Amino acid sequence: MPNVIDLFAGAGGLSLGACRAGFNVVAAVELDAHAINSHITNFPNTKHIQRDIMSLQGSDLLTLSGINNNQLVGIIGGPPCQGFSNIGHGNVDDKRNRLFIKFFELIEELQPVFFVAENVPGIMNDKYKAIREEAFNHITNYNLLPPISVNASEYGAPTTRTRIFFIGYRDDKRINPFTEDDIELMKVPLNQRTNVRTALEGLPANIRYSSKCTGEKKLDKTYTAENAVRIQTDFFYQRVVDLRPKGVGNPEYINLYTDKHIVNGCLTTKHSPEVKHRYANLNYGQQDKVSKSIRLNPDKYCPTLRAGTGPEKGSFQAVRPIHFKYARVITPREAARLQGFPDWYKLPETIWHGFRQLGNSVSPLVAERVLSAIYQKLT
Repeated sequence: MPNVIDLFAGAGGLSLGACRAGFNVVAAVELDAHAINSHITNFPNTKHIQRDIMSLQGSDLLTLSGINNNQLVGIIGGPPCQGFSNIGHGNVDDKRNRLFIKFFELIEELQPVFFVAENVPGIMNDKYKAIREEAFNHITNYNLLPPISVNASEYGAPTTRTRIFFIGYRDDKRINPFTEDDIELMKVPLNQRTNVRTALEGLPANIRYSSKCTGEKKLDKTYTAENAVRIQTDFFYQRVVDLRPKGVGNPEYINLYTDKHIVNGCLTTKHSPEVKHRYANLNYGQQDKVSKSIRLNPDKYCPTLRAGTGPEKGSFQAVRPIHFKYARVITPREAARLQGFPDWYKLPETIWHGFRQLGNSVSPLVAERVLSAIYQKLT
């Protein structure tokens, strides 16, 4: 399988999509200790590099990955977006913005056959033009596609999360030319797109808060009985219950899931009676005036899930949507479904880390479709 390196790998949304598309994620670079632990758990055969990317040169990356330059086909990654986000301060001088440029510096050094970089729509703001130009000056020998705006719902995930993809490839005998139209063709047909109700089907739902909650629950029997039918026909459920690439997944958790239909991440938040009352009286799509949480509409898509802030900003929880049926915010496992992560993917054991990692992730469904388009062009 062609080798790719995942920079800013997080919990592994891009990595999972790459594996499903046919690539081998030979190495993953991630500085955050909790995120890289999640990646290690779910990608035990990948080389993991917990280093500040700003301190790495291309030669370091190859040495730590255990491959030579000729064995590297692609570099993928989602450089931190906080400095570009429309809901942040939008500071052009945010030092994290330099990480976007560093991604392209490494492309220039290593000259992979192709690259895929993902970021928030805010990066296209005119005030970041100089940053984009500085980054792209490092890849003048690449065929750079126009920035592609990708709405996750159009690629099979039950969320309207929209991101910008920067994709390029070299003139190389190992790949055929392609355009943004090849990416657009990977959109999922309308009749295979998934709304919130369908996405959450079968997960433990009427969960009561318990200080002793293990965060593990059994899937609904109806859901598991229907798998045999759904797995043959439904795009979303194929990827939720199956399509596990060889060597991906935590063996112990996989066995628990396969043998007993147990999923982790079913951690619920303790709400006061007053909060429950407010949540219960919200209409679909209505926002709670105090918490700012929005009640999910079961027949539509989930709004973009947010990550919250890291330790350097006080470790604040992100605003989470409210379940469409119950007067509570969603669990990490429900958030995973809404991002397109499979049930066999092991989540962190805390609510904060679970939501933070999922909110920062690329939907693996989106990643799979985008990278499949590129994989098909490899010779």
